[in-house]
Amino acid sequence: MENLARGQRLPLSNIVAGNSVRVGLQGQGLPLDFACFGLDAQGKLSDDRYMIFFNQATSPCGGISLTGVTGDLQGFQFELEKIPQTIDRIVITTSIDGSGTMSQLQSGYLRLLDQDIEKARFAFSGTDFSAEKAVMLAEFYRKDGLWRFMTIGQGFNGGLDALVTHFGGSLAEPAPAPASEQAEVKKVSLSKVSLTKVGQTHKVSLEKGAGAPRKLVVKATWLDNGDGEDDNDDLDLRVGLLLPYGKMKFITAPDAPGSFMSTPYALHLGDTVSASAKEPATEVVEVNPDIAKLSGGQVVMVFSVYSALSNGAVSVASMRPKMVMQYGEQIVECDFDFRTSKYADDDTVYTYVIGTAVINEDSITLAPSGKTSEPGSENTPWILMNGNEPRIEVMGPAVFKGKEKSKEAQFNKGNPYKYV
Repeated sequence: MENLARGQRLPLSNIVAGNSVRVGLQGQGLPLDFACFGLDAQGKLSDDRYMIFFNQATSPCGGISLTGVTGDLQGFQFELEKIPQTIDRIVITTSIDGSGTMSQLQSGYLRLLDQDIEKARFAFSGTDFSAEKAVMLAEFYRKDGLWRFMTIGQGFNGGLDALVTHFGGSLAEPAPAPASEQAEVKKVSLSKVSLTKVGQTHKVSLEKGAGAPRKLVVKATWLDNGDGEDDNDDLDLRVGLLLPYGKMKFITAPDAPGSFMSTPYALHLGDTVSASAKEPATEVVEVNPDIAKLSGGQVVMVFSVYSALSNGAVSVASMRPKMVMQYGEQIVECDFDFRTSKYADDDTVYTYVIGTAVINEDSITLAPSGKTSEPGSENTPWILMNGNEPRIEVMGPAVFKGKEKSKEAQFNKGNPYKYV
């Protein structure tokens, strides 16, 4: 394995066999987003579909895609033989997702892998930077018909938007200009909103008309907490729905997944049994965007993750659960840091409420929660309404994989709340 210095150039053939290469990316001490830009011979983003990031995971040619790399925060897979000749350079970048500067970065690296074998690494840290919020890390570039690789390490004070502008893209509507000039500006959507505090909300338009997406995608993610145990990373995403007639319904995988095209108009796509080291595990629910209309009125949803007793004791907070909702180009994270809660280290607290959604015919309002169950409790989150505002209390009946079994009676005795 070769350690690379800043500014080092070398043929890709010195690193990997062929033009297929995976890049793993890591950074400690700051929340980071990673992106790469496919640039033309003038160093510009001539096609905005060649900005690959959280909101656009694959290039149109299939030669660049976001991927998970075991042990790393994020990764990219490059199949360089698929890259069109109009793309001359591919620049890999990172930017801070939130406040802070790159000087606060404890450590980070970019590594090149052939299959799963690490071949080269470029390490960096906060001592390499000062007030920057984004960094060009490295690039692949063409020379004499062959691909080469260069480390960069150049920072930008303005963050990801500064990088987009630097590469000829635009984040805002441009001022009126001749059509020939407007054609030079490529717009990139960076519409991710991150909600980290209780009380924050964000409304997403359920746009109508041609081109509108036909599903809401809600993902719950969590990380291996690094405790060395292989059997306690199995969380479950559970969803409660308050229907317009005042009753609660419940979906989870694998036994009560729901349905996208019939009531409750939300479908759990399946159970994930573990998270690998520092690579997020994900469970997904697809929600019909017409759920309010089809159900006869406003629908409120509560999303929670649950650690089963049979999987062993674990602090759910240490696994950093969060919720990400996407509707077209609109992305909202509910990323409350449960490590700050009073039960953060309590391995007998099994349920963590990661977010709520209030869905009407024309909009959905997202909010983080921060609620947890009480120690030792098997209760599920229950939705109560204060006027138009939902209030979550973890006092619903115990439900195991969606099954109603007689053995649950001991948990639910005297509980007046029931799912339909």
